[in-house]
Amino acid sequence: MKIGFFLSCEEYPPAELLAQARRAEEAGFAGLWISDHYHPWTDSQGQSPFVWSMIGAVAQVTERIPVGTGVTCPTLRIHPAVIAQAAATSQVLLDGRFTFGVGSGEALNETILGDRWPEADERLEMLEEAIEVIRRLWEGGQVSHRGTHYRVSNARLYTLPDAPPPIYVSGFGPKATDLAARIGDGYCTTSPDAEAIDRFRRGGGGGKPVQAGSKVCFGDDRDACVKAVHRTWPNIGIPGELAQVLPQPAHFEQAAELVTEEMISETVPCGPDLDEHVAGLREFADAGVDELFVHQVGGNTEAFFRAYEREVLPRMGG
Repeated sequence: MKIGFFLSCEEYPPAELLAQARRAEEAGFAGLWISDHYHPWTDSQGQSPFVWSMIGAVAQVTERIPVGTGVTCPTLRIHPAVIAQAAATSQVLLDGRFTFGVGSGEALNETILGDRWPEADERLEMLEEAIEVIRRLWEGGQVSHRGTHYRVSNARLYTLPDAPPPIYVSGFGPKATDLAARIGDGYCTTSPDAEAIDRFRRGGGGGKPVQAGSKVCFGDDRDACVKAVHRTWPNIGIPGELAQVLPQPAHFEQAAELVTEEMISETVPCGPDLDEHVAGLREFADAGVDELFVHQVGGNTEAFFRAYEREVLPRMGG
C-alpha cells in the first residue's frame, strides 16, 4: 500500500498547505489528497480555502507527486460543466498527475446557495449525470446536454490535457459503492471497510485502485494529541448519515458533544508510538486499500514529516 499525505483545507491556511505539499514530496510520500469544502466541519478547524486555487498553487511547488481531490462534489455548489473545466486545467498544470475524486457531497457545503438538499438516491443520480457531462466535455468538441438534472448549451473546453484525469468515486453505502464500481476509474473511502471494498471489487471495480484517507496526530504527549484531535476533529466520531445531512458547522459541533476523548483515543493513532501509527495504517492495507493519505491533525507537521520519513514510510514499503 502506498502512503500519501492529506492536505486538509478545513484545518490549515493556504501558505501552510503549500509548505506541507512541498515537504511531503521531499519526504517521499507517494501522493497528495486535498479536501474540497466551502465550510470546515467545525469552527475549531477554522479554514476553508478554495480548492481549485490551491491545486494551481500546489502544481507550482511540486514536481513529481500525484495530486487528487478527496473529494469534490460536482453537482450543486458548482455546475459540472464548470468543474470539468477546473479539473481539465488542473490536469494540464500538473502535467498529467491529477486524479479527480468525486462524491455526492454534504449539505454542509452544497446548500450555501439555498438549493434543496436531495435525498441520497437523487444525489447519486445527479452524480452519475454530472460525471457523464464532465467526460463528454473532456472529449473535446462542442457539447450540448439536456438531462434530468443538468443542461449544457454549446459548451467547449479549449484547454484540455493530453489524457483526461481518472475519476475516482467515493462511496459510503451499498448504492454509492455499486455506482463507484460501475462508473468510476477508482474508489475513495475514509475507513478500512473491507466489506465495502470487496463489494466495489465484485461489482465491477476489480483491478481499479482504492484510495482512502485517515487521520493521525503525531507528538511527544499522547494525551495532548488525543485532546488536540478531540478539540479539532470531533466530527470524525459522528455516526451514520449525519455527515451528509447536517447543514452548518454549529450543528456538527452540537452532534460532536456526544464524542468523547476515549472514542478518539480508540480510533485515531495518537502520540509518539510509531508502532501504533503503523498498526493503524496497516488496517487499511488489510482491508484492501491501495493508496492511503494521512492527515496530521493539530499542527506539529515538521516533526510528523521527520518521523514518517525516517521510520513509518520505510516500514510501509515506501
